[in-house]
Amino acid sequence: MFQLLLIIIYLAFISLGLPDSLLGSAWPTMYQEFSVPVSYAGGISMIIAVGTIVSSLQSDRLTKKYILE
Repeated sequence: MFQLLLIIIYLAFISLGLPDSLLGSAWPTMYQEFSVPVSYAGGISMIIAVGTIVSSLQSDRLTKKYILE
């Protein structure tokens, strides 16, 4: 159980920084493929930030529900 928890923590830690770096490196190609303005990167970045905040606020509740049962 302890090793599973460590794996989940490791994956969560890695995935927190992954969207920002991918957006920065991939957006110059992606916006042309999707035929959208470059400024849409700001909206996507805000969606990522809100998702991070929501997931961090819900993590305690989910931990209590699934880990401590």
